[in-house]
Amino acid sequence: MADKLKITLVKSTIGAIPKHKLTVAALGLKKVNKTVELPDNAAVRGMCKQVQHLVKVEEI
Repeated sequence: MADKLKITLVKSTIGAIPKHKLTVAALGLKKVNKTVELPDNAAVRGMCKQVQHLVKVEEI
């Protein structure tokens, strides 16, 4: 496993179900093409899996 994950919002949350909007916000993403670096753990990976159609995840 990598040390950190680089998560980028690549698609807008407009039209997404409310649960996915909240998940994206909890990841710290507010605007399209913005990136956050978060620790690589089960909780963050689960959140990324839930909104995999909206985000791009890279291991760093």
